[in-house]
Amino acid sequence: MMRTDAKKNYDQLLSVARQVIAEEGADASLRDIARKAGVGLGTLYRHFPTREVLLEALLRTGFDGLTERAGELERCNDAAAALVGWLREAIAMTHDHKGVIAPMVAAIADENSALHGACVGLRAAGARLLDRAQKEGLARPDMDGNDLFALISALAWLADQPPLVPRADHVFGIITSAILTGPTR
Repeated sequence: MMRTDAKKNYDQLLSVARQVIAEEGADASLRDIARKAGVGLGTLYRHFPTREVLLEALLRTGFDGLTERAGELERCNDAAAALVGWLREAIAMTHDHKGVIAPMVAAIADENSALHGACVGLRAAGARLLDRAQKEGLARPDMDGNDLFALISALAWLADQPPLVPRADHVFGIITSAILTGPTR
């Protein structure tokens, strides 16, 4: 159990980091985050020994929510709509954390990364939705969870590129129509 003052510092660091990373991206200065949170750099590193540990703490709530949401959508009658809806939500979640795509992609392959478990869980949640759509003949059979994670990463990256933002929804539609195979899709 964390001491009250340590918990206050932890919460303040997360709150400030969330704001700074939303504005400046995942490579934002940890020194600036500590300063804006009103704590020393040592305090930041006691709570978050690496940038990845900080990112994991920031992303955990969103990842947990997406994993839970995938479980809800698995019970949805329309497997294709469930998959597309979850994809849209996964991409939207990354927009709250500018610049997290590269660390997320790297974390999938690095079992020692603080983000690894969360990213693997997110990939597995999407893979279950994809598998269900495939079993119902609604999605390409030659895809797996890795492909889906790569597409989420690509579409999230696209939405971080200001000149391409106006095309993001259109490209999302192109990608989802390439994933889905049903006659009305």
